[in-house]
Amino acid sequence: MLKVKGLHAQINGKEILKGINLEIKPGEVHAIMGPNGSGKSTLSMVLAGNPAYEVTEGTVEFNGKDLLSMPPEVRSHEGLFLGFQYPVEIPGVSMVNFMRAAVNAKREYFHQPPMSATDFLKMMREKRAVVELDNKLASRSVNEGFSGGEKKRNEIFQMAVLEPRLSILDETDSGLDVDALRVVAEGVNKLKNDNNATIVITHYQRLLDYIRPEFIHILYKGRIVKSGGPELALEIENRGYDWIKEEVDNQ
Repeated sequence: MLKVKGLHAQINGKEILKGINLEIKPGEVHAIMGPNGSGKSTLSMVLAGNPAYEVTEGTVEFNGKDLLSMPPEVRSHEGLFLGFQYPVEIPGVSMVNFMRAAVNAKREYFHQPPMSATDFLKMMREKRAVVELDNKLASRSVNEGFSGGEKKRNEIFQMAVLEPRLSILDETDSGLDVDALRVVAEGVNKLKNDNNATIVITHYQRLLDYIRPEFIHILYKGRIVKSGGPELALEIENRGYDWIKEEVDNQ
């Protein structure tokens, strides 16, 4: 599904990613961990197509297509979803109108007719149940006045509606209490199937107690320096990142 080879990227002339190699197959959940400043969020932004970041070297293949040649909206239509660490508010734009526009834009991309209002509202009700999103929140402007937990829950709701093939969740656990974390994680787990995949970007093991990845990758100084199974996340929880830093810096 996703093949990243030798990916280098910079922002404002400063190189952040220094040769990322990563392959993700359908049905898999991968977690990317690492200390602050290692390039985790930069990787998510580059994959999503944020124009502030410049790719200087490497390739990214998504479902057999050149991802880097696509504008951000086409990446979304092709099935890539980014859940932001800090979701923005969009005053004056209702969730219903926002999501209906997104769904119909994707349908237009695939030469399908717009979804009727009746079918769309039925789908909204079904998807709200996945993340226990209150109907009142779904009727308000996008994220306006939402708590941190409500914003993250809303991100997973959008993911449920759009049904992406690859979801990138950038520190979804940031600012969440235990109950909100559980609800968000359960929503992610319900949406998992054999045809989609998820990248979870996090600092901490606690999110991985709920969303269980098959693969853990440690990102440090712009490179994936160690990969393993779930036991690697537990080792990070127990020992921190200093041993990784020492191991890499002494090579």
